[in-house]
Amino acid sequence: MALRGRKKRQQSIRKKLIGTTDRPRLCVFRSNRYIYAQVIDDTKQKVMLACSSSNLKDTKDKKKIEIATEVGKMIGKIAAEKGIKRVAFDRAGYRYHGRVKALAEGARAAGLEF
Repeated sequence: MALRGRKKRQQSIRKKLIGTTDRPRLCVFRSNRYIYAQVIDDTKQKVMLACSSSNLKDTKDKKKIEIATEVGKMIGKIAAEKGIKRVAFDRAGYRYHGRVKALAEGARAAGLEF
């Protein structure tokens, strides 16, 4: 079966984008309810750290974009604690707007460089 849509775009992005120990890959996954972010070292094939909106508290009255910004800030804060300053942003086939853009901007605000 041929790949379609997002999966096809995701595959073409991953061909060019490789996370190393010096510059790991910040990968985003977006579901209807939550947004997830992982920092991955592809050379060792390990997830270095992860964060999601399901871990956040008091999200009842907030919009999805505000929650995504908080997740970005949280992943940036955790990455800074582990000594990670530069990452390669992997949008995983999603368009760079809305929640994906908000997460990226939150991570930049927390000190991550793309």
